[in-house]
Amino acid sequence: MKRRSVLAGLGAFLVAGCSKLAQSGPVSSLLDAAEDWNRNLHELLGRRSALAREFTPADVSPDFRGNGTVQPPGAAYAAHQQAGFADWKLDVSGLVEHPLSLSLDQIKALPQRTQITRHDCVEGWSAIAQWTGPQLAQLLAMAKLKPEAKFIVFRCADNLNGQDYYESIDLIDAFHPQTIVAHALNGAPLPVKNGAPLRMRIERQLGYKHAKYLTGIEAVASLAGIGAGKGGYWEDRTGYEWYAGI
Repeated sequence: MKRRSVLAGLGAFLVAGCSKLAQSGPVSSLLDAAEDWNRNLHELLGRRSALAREFTPADVSPDFRGNGTVQPPGAAYAAHQQAGFADWKLDVSGLVEHPLSLSLDQIKALPQRTQITRHDCVEGWSAIAQWTGPQLAQLLAMAKLKPEAKFIVFRCADNLNGQDYYESIDLIDAFHPQTIVAHALNGAPLPVKNGAPLRMRIERQLGYKHAKYLTGIEAVASLAGIGAGKGGYWEDRTGYEWYAGI
């Protein structure tokens, strides 16, 4: 059975029929207050730093479905795909002392973490899969965050309705040991339908936080001025909560 936070269920309800209401002043303020309560409760209970459950190879689901975008639009991504992503670059920028631009081979050459975890989608489905990649904390340590950095923004090759997809997390999730930049799924290169060549795994949050087709990691002091300022593509549009803890 799918696990989700209380607000994730409310977010799904708002998407279905109450998006205009969710954008109104009083309701928006209520949602913001409830989201803060949900996040603070997770912190109080120690769940922000606790490990997500890890499974065995026997538990891996037969298929990990593609969801949302399964093929990014545009000639640039198609050319990278045709070349096996040999020239793909992941930039680490923003409030860092040492900006990075890493190739896929360089990312694979870093110390790796492999974990078998359950992906819980806000739409109601779940799947267990094995993921491999370096910890985000390692990349941030290499780039050396500046003291004013408070959030990490993920930039993506995906573009929906003329808007580049993005997501964001705070530093608690950024430095969580199970937060990785994944390049492999079930021991094989990440398929395009699942976000090739790189996607985030943020195991303490729902699936829409796990940005696919990753091109950039940006350290920022505030989420204001990025998209609609709510911290993510779907958060900007639907009432999905920014902190989607499970």
